[in-house]
Amino acid sequence: MRIDEVKNPEREDSGKPLAGVRILAAEQMQALPYATQLMAHLGAVVVKVEHPRSGESGRGARPALTDTDGREVGATYLRNNLSKKSIGIDLKQPAGVALFKRLATHFDVVAENFKPGTMERLGLGYEALSADSPGLVYVSVSGFGNLDDSPYASWPAYAPIPEAMAGVYEQNRKPGERPKALVAGALGDIGSGMFAVIGTLAALRHRDRTGLGQHVDVAMFDAMVAMADMVPFMASMDAPRISTGGPWIIDTFRASDGYFVIEVIRDNHLHQLARAIGKPEWIDDPRFSDRASWPEYLEPVFRPAIEAWAANRTKLDACHALSKHGVAAGPSNTAEDLRADPHVALRNMLIEVPRPDSDKALQVVGNPVKMSRAADGPVRRFPRLGEHTEEVLRETLALDDAEIADLRAQAVI
Repeated sequence: MRIDEVKNPEREDSGKPLAGVRILAAEQMQALPYATQLMAHLGAVVVKVEHPRSGESGRGARPALTDTDGREVGATYLRNNLSKKSIGIDLKQPAGVALFKRLATHFDVVAENFKPGTMERLGLGYEALSADSPGLVYVSVSGFGNLDDSPYASWPAYAPIPEAMAGVYEQNRKPGERPKALVAGALGDIGSGMFAVIGTLAALRHRDRTGLGQHVDVAMFDAMVAMADMVPFMASMDAPRISTGGPWIIDTFRASDGYFVIEVIRDNHLHQLARAIGKPEWIDDPRFSDRASWPEYLEPVFRPAIEAWAANRTKLDACHALSKHGVAAGPSNTAEDLRADPHVALRNMLIEVPRPDSDKALQVVGNPVKMSRAADGPVRRFPRLGEHTEEVLRETLALDDAEIADLRAQAVI
């Protein structure tokens, strides 16, 4: 889907579900910007507050491109700020803090993801802002939370840190090997962002009933503990880690053009697999009657048979064939595979955003929340730094030319 396209316009008869919700976001990098972008997809107005000269830290990520204003814009910013407005305010100046406070009274939600205590030190914490706006929903995303005194509260936390602390890496570590610290597809950020959206919507619903806002606090560590729920649960049942093997076949297998994944965890799953690849004798083979023995036969029996069967099939064809027999399977896709995938196209999960420095479009993930009465799009490009400063100040606070010029002269905006 290109950036200005709308798929299924008949779904828009009741408008976007978050139409009318206004969010003022003092945000950076990925976790919170992803959350507010998702809410912008759903119809919220998101005004992003950035430093007027340097912008938020996500703009400095790599790789980068050159925007129409001559500034470099990094990948983290590019993929998390569609359909937002950018205003430049220097929050280190008292006049900038005062301006933010004035703006906050016109918004339903104030969202921030600085280190705990930062907004309070600026005089922009929940208590300070809610005094003037008791219905304000205030959303914080941080490594270890704001509402409790975590022993890790002062730690900086990018996604791999809470991922590791939640046990994600240990669960897949093979005996004798060190854990691999890999960004799990931005799991730490995206997972935390989704919980921030859930918390925001719940707080807005609570405000509908009571008239009162509240502080929604999402710790990335908490979010990762929730998303890695198998780790403590399986350990409490004395079950093996995935990497050490267990009564299952969960692995990647080679096809003619790459790899695909199979999950076989029940006796009937093995029977379905046996029929699918032409090995019906496995069904009554006494070696496989006890699932606990399956890992022992993965390399000498199962893998050679599965990969011989798949050798002349593409990974997608192999998965289609397996799925017809009820076997859970899916291709291990590359970026090129995703671009060509019919499901991804049908569901608008890749949005083409024109590049300001090239004829080649950027491909940014779409909105994963589909609704029967609200269509996807239209989506606006990422904003230039401070692109909407004057527009927002004029429309929201009714500032005139002289007032805006004075703020510029003070380097507040």
